[in-house]
Amino acid sequence: MTVERMFDELGHFKRYQACLYFAAVFQAVACGIHYLASVFLVNTPNFVCAAPGNVTDVLYHNLTARRVEDALPALGSAAGPLVARTAAGEQWELSRCRRALRVAPEGFAYDFDGNKSVRACEGGFVYDHAEVERSIVTDWDLVCEREWLAKLCQPTFMLGVLVGALLFGDVADRLGRVRILMFTSVCQFGLGAAVAFSPNYYVFVLLRFLLAMASSGYLVVVFVYVTEFTGIKVRTWTSMHVHAAFAVGIMTVALVGYLVRVWWLYQLILSLCTSPFLLFCWKFPETPFYLMAKRRYKDAQALLDDIGRFNGLDCRLKAEELLEPEERGGAGGGGDLVERRSEAAPEKKLTILDLFGSWRMAGRTCTVWAIWFVGSLGYYVFSLGAVNLGGNQYMNLFIAGAVELPSYLIGCIAMDRIGRKMTCGPALLLAGVACMLIIVVPADADIVVVALSMTGKFAIAIAFGLVYLYTCELYPTIIRSLAVGSGSMMCRVGSVVAPFCVHLADVWVYLPQLIVGILALVIGVLTFLLPETLGRPLTTTLEEAEALGRKPSKTDGVEMNQHEVKA
Repeated sequence: MTVERMFDELGHFKRYQACLYFAAVFQAVACGIHYLASVFLVNTPNFVCAAPGNVTDVLYHNLTARRVEDALPALGSAAGPLVARTAAGEQWELSRCRRALRVAPEGFAYDFDGNKSVRACEGGFVYDHAEVERSIVTDWDLVCEREWLAKLCQPTFMLGVLVGALLFGDVADRLGRVRILMFTSVCQFGLGAAVAFSPNYYVFVLLRFLLAMASSGYLVVVFVYVTEFTGIKVRTWTSMHVHAAFAVGIMTVALVGYLVRVWWLYQLILSLCTSPFLLFCWKFPETPFYLMAKRRYKDAQALLDDIGRFNGLDCRLKAEELLEPEERGGAGGGGDLVERRSEAAPEKKLTILDLFGSWRMAGRTCTVWAIWFVGSLGYYVFSLGAVNLGGNQYMNLFIAGAVELPSYLIGCIAMDRIGRKMTCGPALLLAGVACMLIIVVPADADIVVVALSMTGKFAIAIAFGLVYLYTCELYPTIIRSLAVGSGSMMCRVGSVVAPFCVHLADVWVYLPQLIVGILALVIGVLTFLLPETLGRPLTTTLEEAEALGRKPSKTDGVEMNQHEVKA
């Protein structure tokens, strides 16, 4: 099908396409919001077991206070429990997950060498509300033996992302892109607001899982939608900068999290941020690629006329002219075309094993999968771990989103100037070096640590943003969907693993950076073994995929499929 011809007549990115593009990617901001909202939803402040009875005096080393809450901000700066005295004269040593009653103390001092009776935290916990007034951790006591429930929130969300991408990607092929965009947009708003009113943890997780499916479905389909409305001359830029809207969502999370410290109000405001999109998304047209594929030629013709009229062009392009010559005979009723297709030889059913048809192709597939995996893993480790870098956690997350904006701009320029491989490889190496430097810098050098982490996020965003297009160009047409679809599956595996990797900081504070750094360095080196695709077409045979030798053709274009996108 030669639908790409319409852009030569109607413009690759004129007023009509620009309006649709910016309107569609506006809702992608909501995807970034919901993907990263959990960093403050599950914020765990300083806490200790509550003492039974009314507390009259508190000691923490040289610090004295009247209430346990007043001493909590200092907790963690030094080792040891809080010592609290109650109105009944009891003295309790309060730790995070246990409390100990002093037996027959002679005076009220911090140090005590006598006997103690260790008890469980049956009376609940006392939380430091200086940084976060309320989170789901403080509301539902997701600490100590229930701490794993809080840590499970983000992996569960990412599992929903995986399910949503598989589900809505297939449905969009059957029902159309616009219907899925509208449905997932309504679901993002409705489910996002419903999460704020969750009565308990289990309802919260279930609603977040469904919200993840809707967010992932929108992000997958909007990528296809905008690329099917923009010409090949600007498609690299438009596809890359869908992810820039995702980054704006991360920045919005940081800003709202700083201003609103109550989790349900924070969630509600985040869900309202992109609600204006619901007022005009129902006016979105279906894409010309989908209309032509479904033989809706009258609708396609009406769309072409609307685009030409809005762009101020006197275009007499007919929908039938976008068909291949052998298809035009069936454009009216489709009977001849169906008959010719029925007589054609059945195509070989391809499987994932075709990605390993030779040693060279197998090595290429393994390397590409590794880039997808480490790109996703590194992206979410840097994003989710930004709040744990030291200093102001809100500013750290805001910067983590902001550094993505120039990364996509520089990535697009580098891809066109020096090629895909020579952009991806150095970007992964830079991310790996940044991770290793974080390990060796002094622990109290917060500014240096944040700068290195943002450098790593900047670099990994470049590699993560370009791997889709690079994969498309590395494989022949007949197995391209398999290649990019399987790669995106590895990407989502990385996103599910990333939250667990972040929690490894409890074992050793630099363990997440060590894992990402080693993987990025190794995969960065292996990337240089891949062939370059700059200036070469999308190959059409296995032999050409091996050789990547013929000169580019203007008719070669990226075949967009909603399964072929990172989420």
